[in-house]
Amino acid sequence: MINKFFSDIHNAVFSPLKSWAEHSPGNWNILIGVGFLLLMGSLIFTYVFYKKIGKDDERTNKIFLKSSSYMLAAIILCDMIFPKDYMWTIFFLYKYALACLAAGIYLAVQYKKDFS
Repeated sequence: MINKFFSDIHNAVFSPLKSWAEHSPGNWNILIGVGFLLLMGSLIFTYVFYKKIGKDDERTNKIFLKSSSYMLAAIILCDMIFPKDYMWTIFFLYKYALACLAAGIYLAVQYKKDFS
């Protein structure tokens, strides 16, 4: 049942994406460029809020550990959803971009909650 669900997701989302990306080298480059920009943006976003929260102490260690757990959860979720047969390097890029973005969003929410 779960395999059929993930198979339907792959057929509905990733097959058209694969055919679009393989249609021309420009499409392939757009897919890689957007992924790279997302990765760099999410890394910068996470780093900024990591520095804004402050130095390591009892309060911030909990926040950083919780942020890391959200990052791990995003990696596991992406591993379950993204296909492993084709375009795996691009999905590897998107997986870590989304994981850093999830950690950054948690840090931003905690920063707003604690300091606003």
